[in-house]
Amino acid sequence: MSEFLTLGWNVAIPEVDIGDDIFVVQDDNGILRRVQVKTSTSTIRQNNFSAQFNLPLAQLKNIANIPVHYVFVVRHNNQWTQPVIIRQDYLLGHWQNDKIGSVNESNLNLYFSYSKGEVACSGLDLSKYISDFSDFPLVED
Repeated sequence: MSEFLTLGWNVAIPEVDIGDDIFVVQDDNGILRRVQVKTSTSTIRQNNFSAQFNLPLAQLKNIANIPVHYVFVVRHNNQWTQPVIIRQDYLLGHWQNDKIGSVNESNLNLYFSYSKGEVACSGLDLSKYISDFSDFPLVED
């Protein structure tokens, strides 16, 4: 939440939890972004680390007029990693077209592998999404 506030966006926590963790609003023009935060703890590997995330497949497939931005962060060596920020329609496309993740019952399980400042899922390089705040431009006073 502090990253969005630093960029000048207003942040609100919904009173009723129906899937969105926070709403991020640009007050001067009313632009609204829906955000779902997914956290995990790292699993140490030989030369890197990995993390697992689970998200409801029904939520991923249900693209409304305001798509969700998924923010994936991992607790590694007592620190949070840089966020991987993927808009819902992009993540859905990666699942459908690039076959990332695996389906278990009604959830999509994503296994992220972190190595030397890069992140991948099912062999697909997701590094371009690391700290991708492009949908949250700096609000100038």
